[in-house]
Amino acid sequence: MTYLLHQLLTRAAEREPDREAVRCRGESMTYAQLEAASNAIARALVDGGVGPGDRVGIHAPKDVRTIACVYGALKAGAAYVPLDPFAPVPRLAAIAADCTVAALAATPGRAAALIDGMREHGHRPGLTVLIDDGGEAVDVPGRTVAYADAVAAGGSDPAVPTIDMDVAYILYTSGSTGVPKGVMLTHRNAITYVEWLAGSIGVSADDRLSSHAPLHFDLSIFDLYLAAYGAATVVAIPEDEAYLGASLASFVEQERITVWYSVPSALMLLVRAAPDPKQLSSLRTVVFAGEVYPTPQLRELVKLLPDVDLWNLYGPTETNVCTYYRVGELPPDDRTIPIGRACGNTEVFAVKQDGTRAAEGEEGELYVRGATVMKGYWNRPDRTAESLVANPLAPHLPDPVYRTGDLVRLRPDGDYDFLGRRDHQIKSRGYRIELGEVEAALASHPGLSDSVAVAVPHDEWGTAIVAWVVPEPEQSITPNSVKKHVASRLPRYMVPAQVEIVEALPRTSTGKVDRRRVSADSGGVFTP
Repeated sequence: MTYLLHQLLTRAAEREPDREAVRCRGESMTYAQLEAASNAIARALVDGGVGPGDRVGIHAPKDVRTIACVYGALKAGAAYVPLDPFAPVPRLAAIAADCTVAALAATPGRAAALIDGMREHGHRPGLTVLIDDGGEAVDVPGRTVAYADAVAAGGSDPAVPTIDMDVAYILYTSGSTGVPKGVMLTHRNAITYVEWLAGSIGVSADDRLSSHAPLHFDLSIFDLYLAAYGAATVVAIPEDEAYLGASLASFVEQERITVWYSVPSALMLLVRAAPDPKQLSSLRTVVFAGEVYPTPQLRELVKLLPDVDLWNLYGPTETNVCTYYRVGELPPDDRTIPIGRACGNTEVFAVKQDGTRAAEGEEGELYVRGATVMKGYWNRPDRTAESLVANPLAPHLPDPVYRTGDLVRLRPDGDYDFLGRRDHQIKSRGYRIELGEVEAALASHPGLSDSVAVAVPHDEWGTAIVAWVVPEPEQSITPNSVKKHVASRLPRYMVPAQVEIVEALPRTSTGKVDRRRVSADSGGVFTP
């Protein structure tokens, strides 16, 4: 019986020990090698004091050793916490301290900077597994063990007692209060999702799955664990090529990718590069999620790949994926395709403002119930209570449901259309962003007296962020200086694409910032 994520790896190693499991940057490991390496890392973590329920931060580029550390953390009974390698150190240090990581797996330079940043929060990891990246020698404080030494020492799976309801990983997402929040996902959450994928999209040992999403992005769960489920090969796309259309086409051709999964913006870049269809002839399935795929651009993808199965997946990080739509005939106009209907072992329904079920054709907020719904937010019982609520349509049922905050409408055919958000949360390039967090970064700029961030349409990203800022008297502010300030505090995908410097922000009759007007005016000044 398979009920833990790392058991997928062990089962694959038993069935296909010599099959290539993971391939990154020209390096690869077979399933037997990945199983052995992850066992050794798990042993090193346990010997370093990591125990059941602890957190292990992962702060390294996605490669074969990093993935071995992910599985090693799981086998040590811990939850892994992937950290955005391009996010500012202060943000990452706050995240690592917030979940009190017991250990790190990181490259030396990143480990040293992160541990130094964590000092402000009064926390440091008990052990750091150092993944050599070929850079200059760096002194990393605290107890360390080299990845190569740990693997050379070997050892069997420590078999730490773990059940399916234990937290497997924590993904930090943008927070409306300006503080990131950690979404706790259990083994059961992920296994349920992976089993549905295997039964619907399918996977076999002959498949080769692309790995486009970074580990801190929930899309990474698809390729990493679906590949292990089928003893298939997962091939990571180098980070510096992830958004170069011509490079993506060459990647598919050279690596003989059969299953592709990414945000639509990456696929749009691939199509725009006008590849020879022969370069993509290995593909059997293309899956996209994370943002709306505009129908005109989707039509171009269908034209390029007429015989490939296309799937649109929807679901916030808190639910993995909860609905799906297998793309068939596209709308004759520019209406977007549906987000579809519930995945297996999942229930979705829409609720109107009066608390009743939204009928066919009516607008409502989407709620999700089922085995993929998160355990809660790390150390945030208040936010957990706001999002995981009693079932408004069946309050006698014991399991909570998740309020997505997304507005939908049920179609006559049983699929749901996505209409938008009920708050200030947006999606850009597949990333979920709370505009409140962007505004908190803007507000910390010493030269600004007022600021607001809004979302505007973008042909490739879905939405882009535009900031309106008011300088303090006699302050010399430039758009670039504002962007640099935000970039020092937030990941680059949260940095405003454009900054408008104004004398004052428009206000409503109640004195609040008139966001509607800012959004409308930003649409006129922003040019993607």
